Amino acid sequence: MSPCEICRLFGYSKQAYYKRKSHLLKSNLDNEHLRFLIMSVRQKLPKTGGKKLYHMLKDDFKKDKIKIGRDKLFDFLRDEYLLVPKVRRYYKTTNSRHWMRKYPNLIKEIDISRPEQIWVADITYLRTRDKTYYLHLITDAYSKKIVGYNLSDNLMASSTLQALKMAVINRKYNNNLIHHSDRGLQYCSKEYTQFLSKNKILISMTQNYDPYENAIAERVNGILKEEFGLFEIFKDFDNLKKQVEESILFYNQIRVHLSINMLTPNQAHLQNQIKLKRWKKINRNKSNSAPI
Repeated sequence: MSPCEICRLFGYSKQAYYKRKSHLLKSNLDNEHLRFLIMSVRQKLPKTGGKKLYHMLKDDFKKDKIKIGRDKLFDFLRDEYLLVPKVRRYYKTTNSRHWMRKYPNLIKEIDISRPEQIWVADITYLRTRDKTYYLHLITDAYSKKIVGYNLSDNLMASSTLQALKMAVINRKYNNNLIHHSDRGLQYCSKEYTQFLSKNKILISMTQNYDPYENAIAERVNGILKEEFGLFEIFKDFDNLKKQVEESILFYNQIRVHLSINMLTPNQAHLQNQIKLKRWKKINRNKSNSAPI
């Protein structure tokens, strides 16, 4: 039976049949192109969520005349099984039960208004098939840029200090700077605190075990593990090191943040005009909100 006979049977015109056929063909082509655009981002940022995908691709949508809103993009991601599931992991890297001096929290009431005003430090664990490694990180609280890092097989203060030295070498501004961390022995060690004092960097530490006191550092750890796949068990150190370097490069260069108005950390680090977004702490104790 020909298309014309089918149209007559169901009461449709020949023009309506071919118009519908053309629409379906275009819709399929748009879906294929949309999938291509999404995967072009996911190749570098594997766990990028729908909001950030929409922001990063909206210029491409406009250029390629793909009419899609944020809600429709979420529907497409859901239909294509491309939504990103949340994964929560915890591994203790902090030992604050020691005799060394602990410092007060200097940033609790501070309004973060410029890059290199506050650096936050933290350590997270990563794994290969035969060993556990530790990624020591220094992140700028304003721009969310990772300014220093070191991957090592230990939690010694000398390894943590390497990340700080990288951050100091790459420092762009000469304003007053505060270094904020938990009360881990690495950050309280004489070697580490003397280096901070020598470079005229004020020392600030959390006062409790509440992760919200160092929320930015905790959030960056989560992004690297959940969005860049660093929670996986890698073949060996060389493989892990390569993935860490690429992840931090892409994180700084192309990963946009809601809290800095959808800029990348590198972009935000070059300015001081951003009004940082703040999210209230979800806790029964109604205390200060924490920037994420």
